[in-house]
Amino acid sequence: MTVTKRNVKFHAHGLQIAAILNVPELAEDKKQNPAIVCVHPGSSCKEQTAGIYAEKLAELGYVTIVFDASYQGESDGEPRYAEYPASRVEDIRSAVDYLTTLDDVDEDRIGVLGICAGGGYAVNASMTERRIKAVGAVSVANIGRGYRENDPIQMLEQVALQRTAEARGAEPLVVQWIPNSHAEREEAGMTELDLVQAVDYYRTPRGQSPNSPNKLKFTSVDSIIAFDAFHLAETLLTQPLQIIVGGVQGAFGSYKDGHELYNRAASEKKDLFVIEGASHYDLYDRPEPVNKAVEKLGAFYKENL
Repeated sequence: MTVTKRNVKFHAHGLQIAAILNVPELAEDKKQNPAIVCVHPGSSCKEQTAGIYAEKLAELGYVTIVFDASYQGESDGEPRYAEYPASRVEDIRSAVDYLTTLDDVDEDRIGVLGICAGGGYAVNASMTERRIKAVGAVSVANIGRGYRENDPIQMLEQVALQRTAEARGAEPLVVQWIPNSHAEREEAGMTELDLVQAVDYYRTPRGQSPNSPNKLKFTSVDSIIAFDAFHLAETLLTQPLQIIVGGVQGAFGSYKDGHELYNRAASEKKDLFVIEGASHYDLYDRPEPVNKAVEKLGAFYKENL
């Protein structure tokens, strides 16, 4: 199905959010079409993996929107490169707001899909955003859990010192999410599977984008550490839920997080689909596992939107 891509903007907590709206040709001017908000991973942008899924789901007949998080990419917000979980969740709610204003979207048939940390944010937003009727999560990661596994108290002490320094006039500290190249990674002796594949996806022509510059405002890490994407899932996450993870496990923990989410979610209709032989990052852009995931998601949204 032919898809029209439109560069659009919507407002979220006083900021303009840059987005791509994908409209299937059969959806034009008909307010009866289901829509899906697609949410990118931490460090990512709308042109990368979330954009791939957004376009493929649009080809199945869904109006989709994918956007750069607040403070990142082409979206507004200072300080730049901040990763504030509360803002990421509010971005999703605001994307739903925007979809409800479109003539070709049925406001009662809106779903969400998040990848990696975006999956965790999508889950968290859905607990309180009841306009979201179906929740999909691919390579889902609870970003706060990941940061809490690496001596969080020491990191919080470092954040406190940096905040004091910046309050007194020091330059803002911007760090890297991952090594900037395989050479840099190898020099540091980093060989873990997910980290190797993260560098391959984000820092090589495979997935590299100017809107994903591998920069993180260090003082926003305190907000990440305090965030639990799955908090209250056993009470508030009642929508139909489709979780997709790769069977090849890495240190970033999406396989573990996917199983935890499945066990905790209050959803009466929920499914955990494991794609054997696929890793966390294979589900970002590798054709075979992505097509398997999209096929599963297509059937899920067709039944629940």
